Amino acid sequence: MKSTHLSTVMDDSRVNARGAFRQVDGDAGTVSRGTVSRGTVSRGTVTPGAESKVSILVVDDEAVQRRIVSEILEVAGYAVESAASPDEAIATLESEGHFDVVLTDLRMPGAPDPTHAGIRLLERVKEIDEQIEVVLMTAYSDIKTAVEAMRAGAHDYLAKPFEKDELLLLVGNVAEQIRLRRENRNLKSLVAERFSFDRMLGGSVAMENVYRTIEKVQSGSSTVLIRGESGTGKELVARAIHVCGPRADRPFVAINCAAIPESLIESELFGHESGAFTGAVTAKAGRFEEVEGGTLFLDEIGSMRADLQAKLLRVIQEREFQRIGGTKTFEFHARIVAATSEDLEALIRSKDFREDLYFRLNVVPIQVPALRDRTGDIPLLTQHFIEKYSREFAKNVESIRREALDQLEAYSWPGNVRELENTIERMIVLADDDLVELDESMLPGAMQDRFASQRSVASQTSGFSPIASDGTNPEAPNLEEFLLPDEGLVLADLEKDLIRQALLRSGGKLEPTARLLGITYKTLQYRIRKYELQDFQRSS
Repeated sequence: MKSTHLSTVMDDSRVNARGAFRQVDGDAGTVSRGTVSRGTVSRGTVTPGAESKVSILVVDDEAVQRRIVSEILEVAGYAVESAASPDEAIATLESEGHFDVVLTDLRMPGAPDPTHAGIRLLERVKEIDEQIEVVLMTAYSDIKTAVEAMRAGAHDYLAKPFEKDELLLLVGNVAEQIRLRRENRNLKSLVAERFSFDRMLGGSVAMENVYRTIEKVQSGSSTVLIRGESGTGKELVARAIHVCGPRADRPFVAINCAAIPESLIESELFGHESGAFTGAVTAKAGRFEEVEGGTLFLDEIGSMRADLQAKLLRVIQEREFQRIGGTKTFEFHARIVAATSEDLEALIRSKDFREDLYFRLNVVPIQVPALRDRTGDIPLLTQHFIEKYSREFAKNVESIRREALDQLEAYSWPGNVRELENTIERMIVLADDDLVELDESMLPGAMQDRFASQRSVASQTSGFSPIASDGTNPEAPNLEEFLLPDEGLVLADLEKDLIRQALLRSGGKLEPTARLLGITYKTLQYRIRKYELQDFQRSS
């Protein structure tokens, strides 16, 4: 049989003898097309065999028909296996792994339920893997049953007799949908890898608390209020909640309430009808419509003016809204995640923020820590940004010197993670092409000045544990093993000695020690644990 000259027509109508088929030259097909509507299959849109990696299991009790269908699909580039009965098909599925499509006859006399054998197989296939697409081959007299099978989960059906091109067209459409599904799944995987909480950088206790909260709320619809200073990554947390949950395939719409002029923000949120105000030439959908089914992220919610706070409260309570100048009511089916760097409680006291809206937003609070409160994460973040911008700017930079990293860890980071990222980006941009390691001379002047000031304080704290002019501490343990060749004392040891001296000077009390050093209480606690200075600390 020459498949290249074959337009195969198969008939299982029980009018012709089982297994009967006709061979027709490609240009002389004698069977009329299009007499039966087949659901959503469109003609002429898919090149047969375009998706060569799609695997198909052909199930038919008639050996000749099974062989013909399998051969046509194999020539078209599909990976094809076959089975002579539903039981054999199930065994193949369970033993040989995944198939994308099961193409099965509806009637198979040798099966326990001959007239509905394909439907019984469909049910079993979906139990094994609901992602497998099932296509039924059926006679015209069984089309009603085939339609019922589609309601039960079948992708489509082929009415016998059918031609080779019809078979390839339908399978091609199924293959295209499978390809798009794979692309979508891969894209989601990439997005999730970029934004999901388990890829957010940081292993501190504070960040672990953030991760745990995200994990708990991601699958629900409760309103979330994310709080934290500017630059801490509040939007990243919001996106993690979105992409890790069931709304991942729906829109994530972000709007910065502080960045949009007050005269425009209402239209941005709710949309407007034509003629609603001067300049409203055409109707426009707002963010509440665009986000349908997804997540609406309202950043800097504390800056929202009072009248819009009242409208937002109504949307949250009633789950509906209207466009500006319109009378039609739209239902709201999305999750709201809000964020702020402001003190909402203070705004409530000053009557600048509605207390009832605060309670509606603050159902699940998440506090994103400032970078100065998780300095232990700075090395991990720094290395991540080095790798990121080295790739982006095609530089050879691989790491940062310990002295420079010490300065990064000692800095207070008022701009938080965003400031750290900008700092590393600037260092990479200015680095020579052949530079492999960033050094402290490339740090911003403010950081270098701060560290120089700390060294000056250390040199003036005589009487407790004096630092000699050569930078060594005569009362400290032998530090020879910590010395870099020809470079003197490692800055980490200098910092450790400085903290020890400050603790002695403050009588071991942490708050005055932190003030003396110019760092936060939490940072001091972290440094004491890091350098094992608990013996110098006094509970207070």
